[in-house]
Amino acid sequence: MNQFNFSSQTNINLNKNPSHCFAMNHSMMIYKVDTLYTFIPKNACSTMRLTVAHENGCISGIENGHWIHGNNQTFVPSISEAIKAKYSFVVLRCPFRRLASVYLDKFVSKEPEAWQYRNATNRNLSLDNLSFKQFVLSLDKPFKINMDIHWRPQSSFLLFKNYNNYFSLEDFADCTRTLKEKINLDVLDARPLTNHGTSGYDLISDDNFSNMPAFDIAVMKREGKCPSHAALYDSSLIKWVREIYSSDIALYSNKVGSKNLLFES
Repeated sequence: MNQFNFSSQTNINLNKNPSHCFAMNHSMMIYKVDTLYTFIPKNACSTMRLTVAHENGCISGIENGHWIHGNNQTFVPSISEAIKAKYSFVVLRCPFRRLASVYLDKFVSKEPEAWQYRNATNRNLSLDNLSFKQFVLSLDKPFKINMDIHWRPQSSFLLFKNYNNYFSLEDFADCTRTLKEKINLDVLDARPLTNHGTSGYDLISDDNFSNMPAFDIAVMKREGKCPSHAALYDSSLIKWVREIYSSDIALYSNKVGSKNLLFES
């Protein structure tokens, strides 16, 4: 039987426990194989949510992919379903890469998450001038780290104390292969639909872009170029992320190994 991760934190009704409810609301059932999947934003979650929707018979394929954005709660498990799920899995990501991906996707493109960050932290902030370094160093209080699901620590999303499988985005081929073997799940690739990543760009690694304004990086991207994730970091940022995301780095290292961390401790 599965054991909930946050249920013993408080004595309040489990359905009103905010940590438990948050994790429950970021989990989905794949019904015909009695499987629970916990989704974490920026960790192939569009690909996996698309796959779950297809497997549950709600969409026919990627051409209906935008359906997932209005249906994150459609497959949320009941307490009974979660406890009795026969198989569970989650996809983790190197915390350094995840944070870089957030900036290149949400801030450089000035997506709604960037404007919400600006409204919550500094309404005088120019998003065009915001560098990766400024963004990361601004995450100096818990409310800033937890304010948005795209950079909220991955450990916050874990519904269970233990999952049957912890996969890494950095070795996603292992994830797709294992899910096919264990539950006969064919993973659909949502990248052509979302274009959230950097796979279509000429990645620049021979310079440091930690202080480059978001507008200048946007210009680079329009020209088909993009800083690599590593090129966004300098030594001070590496040290800072190790501090503020220490629990995620430990989680990743313990569950999938440290070889694919962008910067090993």
